Amino acid sequence: MNRFLSNATNRIDAKGRVSVPSMFRAVLARTAVDELYAWQDFVFPAVSMAGPEVLERFERMIGSQDPFSAEANKMSLLIHGGGVFMKLDGEGRLLVTDFIRDFTGITDRVTFAGRGDHFQLWEPAAFEEMQSRARKERTAIS
Repeated sequence: MNRFLSNATNRIDAKGRVSVPSMFRAVLARTAVDELYAWQDFVFPAVSMAGPEVLERFERMIGSQDPFSAEANKMSLLIHGGGVFMKLDGEGRLLVTDFIRDFTGITDRVTFAGRGDHFQLWEPAAFEEMQSRARKERTAIS
């Protein structure tokens, strides 16, 4: 299955790299993704990552609107101004750049969270808190 599922927390090494979990690397390999589009999530303090097809999907959404509209401009600001392309190194590691650190608060460990068609990088305590809150809110609805 070509979905990013589950979560894992890994330590950042002395050179600022973190190993992407093997289950996520396997999805990237199966889908032939060698360059990741990374963007600052619109809701959570997380950086989301996926293949370039996600950027193409966002750009189609922007392109379907009046290019001078406030909505199209805001979306472009989030998608283009809050996004970068990144690559894994030959060992399956990702460089944890200031782009990631500044937005997420990540310091020495990264929690990778599967989100179906993409995955996210979280500061571990923030991820645990958000997942716990989501579970409690979901339980309250049932």
